Amino acid sequence: MEITVKTIDADRKEYLEIGCHEVDENIEEIVRFVKSRQGSIEGFLEKKQYQIPLADIFYIESVDDRTYIYLKEECYEAKKRLVEFESVLAGRDFIRISKSVIVNLMKITAIKPALNGRFLCQLSNGEKVIISRKYVSDIKERLKG
Repeated sequence: MEITVKTIDADRKEYLEIGCHEVDENIEEIVRFVKSRQGSIEGFLEKKQYQIPLADIFYIESVDDRTYIYLKEECYEAKKRLVEFESVLAGRDFIRISKSVIVNLMKITAIKPALNGRFLCQLSNGEKVIISRKYVSDIKERLKG
């Protein structure tokens, strides 16, 4: 496969074009990856509103009726509930791993068994989050595909 990158003028909209004989699993995977890197969600830090790129998010967690968005080093508060984020992020590289956490699959570096059928999910920033028993099969299926 030949890859060409072309620089365009700043006043033009960026685009990605794929030339292929047929749309197969590899092409679909490339499209999914590119789409997962696009978009942003709203977060708040010290009463200021920010647009957080999806690619920067490690996980989203709900604690005591509040929702938090975790990046490599920062943590933002969100106005949306976890179930709302689950629907907004459907079809992207995010998956629910417990009743209170949605994780970015692109930020996972390792998954290890833990106690009672749960798993421990190591993220690229060093943080660890627990995958509940109920969600283990879902994440295994997503990581296979």
